[in-house]
Amino acid sequence: MKNEASSSNSREESSVVDCGRRRSSCGYCKSSGRTSISHGLWSHSLTVNDYQDLLDRGWRRSGCFLYKPEMERTCCPSYTIRLRASDFVPSKEQRRVYRRMQRFSDGTLEVGKPVEHADDQNASKLTGSSVNHFVSSSGNEFSCSNKRENNAEEFIYHLSNQIDKAVHAYIESGEFPSGIQFPKAMVKLVSHAKRKLAVEGSEDLLYTSNIAFQIAATLRRTRSAERDGQQSLMSRHNAEEIDLCPKSIAEKLVFSSNQLGNISGLSIRACNGHINFYSTAKSASSDRDFPIVTLPGESGSGSQSSSAKKSSEHRQGQKRKLEIRLKRSSFDPEEYALYKRYQIKVHNDPPDRVTESSYKRFLVDTPLFFVSPSADGMVPPCGFGSFHQQYIIDGKLVAVGVVDVLPRCLSSKYLFWDPDYAFLSLGKYSALQEIGWVKENQAYCASLQYYYMGYYIHSCIKMRYKAAYYPSELLCPLHYQWVAFHIARPMLDKKKYVMLSDYASLPDGESSQSCNPESLMDLQHDENGLEDSNDVFMGEDEQMIEIESDSSDDELEPETSGLGSGATDNGDVTNVLVGLRGSRLRYKDLQRAFGPTERNYLEAQLRSYQRVVGVELSDRMVYSLG
Repeated sequence: MKNEASSSNSREESSVVDCGRRRSSCGYCKSSGRTSISHGLWSHSLTVNDYQDLLDRGWRRSGCFLYKPEMERTCCPSYTIRLRASDFVPSKEQRRVYRRMQRFSDGTLEVGKPVEHADDQNASKLTGSSVNHFVSSSGNEFSCSNKRENNAEEFIYHLSNQIDKAVHAYIESGEFPSGIQFPKAMVKLVSHAKRKLAVEGSEDLLYTSNIAFQIAATLRRTRSAERDGQQSLMSRHNAEEIDLCPKSIAEKLVFSSNQLGNISGLSIRACNGHINFYSTAKSASSDRDFPIVTLPGESGSGSQSSSAKKSSEHRQGQKRKLEIRLKRSSFDPEEYALYKRYQIKVHNDPPDRVTESSYKRFLVDTPLFFVSPSADGMVPPCGFGSFHQQYIIDGKLVAVGVVDVLPRCLSSKYLFWDPDYAFLSLGKYSALQEIGWVKENQAYCASLQYYYMGYYIHSCIKMRYKAAYYPSELLCPLHYQWVAFHIARPMLDKKKYVMLSDYASLPDGESSQSCNPESLMDLQHDENGLEDSNDVFMGEDEQMIEIESDSSDDELEPETSGLGSGATDNGDVTNVLVGLRGSRLRYKDLQRAFGPTERNYLEAQLRSYQRVVGVELSDRMVYSLG
């Protein structure tokens, strides 16, 4: 028997889906076996109002496939996350991304591209791989002398990455535990008024970072949780032997940073838990004057000159035109070519897996009915439906954001971008643009207030960056209440699956997280640095479904038992709208047409269906029997 559901009040607009439970291998924790469990609906059509309500019950879509994690049974519980656009407070890192794009457009950004140095043996010994170094487009030396402060900002970004590499080296060596989220380093420029000369009087403090204090705090929280028996992220050996003193951690990171390669013009030292960068020559008296600083490995070799030549297309001084276009979802060969390059280069997907048909199923096909714009304040100028937002620089397509515009939100589904433009952090930039789009379009559609970012998976480090958009909320998987992230986070640190509504009324003062965007600094980047480059994981939850669907692990099982997530006692299914042979009737008007065995089976199916979509949606969506 084919089970389908349709949503609408009219025959012209209806949503059709196959119902069942889906088991598959998990793309997040990489566990063996079919440990990812979700409810599934194949939808052939869907109204925007119904999909909005499904979102608010924890559903998402991948193409025409709708899915909802079975939270208490799946290996990686996934919480719907959203942000009220008008309340958004950008962090320093997010503001930096926006300014970087502005400077790139103005032609004032000093652009560098990473190149690999195979002969950097010190780095290879420490990390087991070659290290990326920064080469300026203006030559093979990053000079901060007599430059504007934006050059210093780019250099600070490099220093922060240098420390992050040192942290990663200790994770790989086993000295730091690998199962927890470490904060990312933030190096700050020391103002001229606060600089302190070294004892010898020959060195000047230029930059500093307090990352060691943040790492120590993270390790203490993890140790405390383990002692309480709530999780076991640190091995007993590590838990007992890691020195949690910021001073010791800073000394370790300084040693590792020096192993990665010295930076000519700077010396790195630990001082009472701080990591300080000093000039090796007396600096000038102005805040805007910096010593010439050469990055490690930059000796003017032919390979470096070649890399500088390759980056000439982004040369400083050239103004560029950035266009952002919103178009209805449809297949575009240029978009597909960019998507294929992105998946192969960034996600290392095998070329034969990135097919045109799989791309269409994942990012082009949509069950949503398009709603034309209106002047009554109910629909924005673009209308409601599925769209591709193109980012074009000087006529070249560099990124595409796949989004759904719904009555109460813009739902971000996926983003893919040109790897040559990784330095622009297009993932973060597109998220900022989408948040801004919601704000602007509230003037045309008052109900359009939220930015939905897909699923937040606290147990998956690479998906935590979504909470860095402050102040975000998570959806309780049982009672469908929205709970502030800073309240939910301490609970998720202790347990993967939490009834968040139990803490919805918790006063802010009882939360261990302060209510400001900088308190979420450790969520700015994913473990591998990919999100820092471009927020590549936005919507990857949908991709996992689509990619796995080619395997036998992706079969839909009939719903024959209680569904758990948000489950209620067996309800009255007599008002469920059922489609049969072209007719749409309430089940109470059809039940006599079935024998006892068929009726028992069908009613069990309808109860399961009603639990996961809710009574209201089951009364107006059509559950088709064929």
